Amino acid sequence: MNKKLIDFTINDMDTLKQELKNKIIEQLNIEELTADDIDDQDKLFGDGLGLDSIDALELIVLMDKDYGIKLSDPKEGREIFQSIETMASYIASNRSK
Repeated sequence: MNKKLIDFTINDMDTLKQELKNKIIEQLNIEELTADDIDDQDKLFGDGLGLDSIDALELIVLMDKDYGIKLSDPKEGREIFQSIETMASYIASNRSK
């Protein structure tokens, strides 16, 4: 297991997930939802929150700007952006900010 992820406590992970939910709502202007409406396991695309490819680009920018993570491979993005849970795990392991 990744050393960074081991050092990341459960409380840190919960804080990161809440932060991500708030940033996604703000960044994507999803006014009809609150962070409490989004479950950590909810799909972000398709039947979940219903995000689209433009939203994916916004998430890539958010990852770079807020966490110092540059994504270049679209397949990698599909894996990372499955849910809040998968995003938080990836950020915890790879962030530089």
